[in-house]
Amino acid sequence: MSAVQEATVVTRRSFDPAQYRPGRDITDWEPENELFWNSIGRRVARRNLWIAVPALLVAFVVWQVWSVTATNLADVGFAYSTSQLFWLTAIPGLTGGTARICYTFLGPKFGQRTFTALSTLVLIVPLLWLGVAIQDTSTSFTTMAVIAALCGVGGANFSSALANIGFFFPKREKGNAAGINGGLGNLGVSVVQLLTPIVITSSVFAIGSGRHDARTGGEVYLQNAAFLWIPVLIVLAAVAWFGQNNLKTAATSFRRQRVIFRRKHNWLMTWLYIGTFGSFIGFAAALPMLIKTTFPDYSVATYAWIGPALGALARWAGGWIADKLGGARVTILSFVGMAASIIGVITFLPSGGDGGNFAGFFGCFLVAFLASGIGNGSTFRQIPVIFRNQHLKGLTEGTPEYARALKQTETESGAVTGFTAGIAAYGFFFIPALFANFAVTSAMWGFVAFYVTCIAITWWFYARKGAESPS
Repeated sequence: MSAVQEATVVTRRSFDPAQYRPGRDITDWEPENELFWNSIGRRVARRNLWIAVPALLVAFVVWQVWSVTATNLADVGFAYSTSQLFWLTAIPGLTGGTARICYTFLGPKFGQRTFTALSTLVLIVPLLWLGVAIQDTSTSFTTMAVIAALCGVGGANFSSALANIGFFFPKREKGNAAGINGGLGNLGVSVVQLLTPIVITSSVFAIGSGRHDARTGGEVYLQNAAFLWIPVLIVLAAVAWFGQNNLKTAATSFRRQRVIFRRKHNWLMTWLYIGTFGSFIGFAAALPMLIKTTFPDYSVATYAWIGPALGALARWAGGWIADKLGGARVTILSFVGMAASIIGVITFLPSGGDGGNFAGFFGCFLVAFLASGIGNGSTFRQIPVIFRNQHLKGLTEGTPEYARALKQTETESGAVTGFTAGIAAYGFFFIPALFANFAVTSAMWGFVAFYVTCIAITWWFYARKGAESPS
């Protein structure tokens, strides 16, 4: 009997093929079993992954829609101050981070299929309300702030998506799967910043009337930025419901996951991920308004989307490089790059009578996005390595103790990944909020000081010779 025939026989004897069809609940899942993985597991895991990616991308679109929408409100007659506009870009970060923490623990409980479909459908509500409210310039700032808060829920899908998808893949492919899901999902930031300036000028898809743009002299349809994505969300929710699976073997209660709050490395990695993803998402939210208020002669639509796109793609590369060089080393390099680039941004900002240098300002910001994206990938590579080392140390593979420890490792790694992502998402709130309340230069120096602490933590606990948990 050939190896292929043997694998088929074993698979048929051990697993019911019907449960792996789209839309079904899976009760038997053994990704580390080569026979199972090659015959059934890989195909099912990849189907669930590639359905999750566009759903996460559009969730990021909803989360970030205010980063571009806010830059257009004053031009069409909304009487909001610059500080209020920065607050509208910041508020989704506050609710997004909080909802991420909840989604981290709820996602594995409900399953990939159920949670992806429901969490995608929920996002229709704030988009529908935004599309209506934005057509009336008398809409109060309070109302807009509530809508911005609801849009923030879109950012929470990231935590549930990563926590769930990781269970589908064997340990050797988890990093790549997380890189694809997170990296391509992060592209939603660039998609919304690239497409919004285009769609709001088109009357073809508009529902409702346009408004005069005082800056360009033309008609704009700001509601398009919201209404465009509603049918897309409906389709993606349906695809998830009928095409994905709930992995019952990964269902985990909050009681089993809450142990991470007693793990020191959960808090250390959260601090580091605040530095990488918190910077990425915060800069992405604030950059359009920074360009508009600091270098008003330059087009937000032309430049704002490039940095987030670079950072999102670099995330995938960061995980791959970390596999080759080690996660901690790459994380340190990313923080050094971020600190140096932000010092460069400060150098090129307008000061006194000097109008600043936009090319230098924007170029340094691109380096910051690149470095943060690489750090996003490397830190997520570190987490499973750290927890495997902690739980499996001294155990013999193949023993019941090893199997129990491995399952606990999977549970804690997924929970830590989601929790760190939730806390780091507050960068979306704090960075624009800092720019709304402090001088830009002062805020930037604060970021540099924070990156220095991240370099020290990474080196001491994970990178130096004799480190507590090399990763």
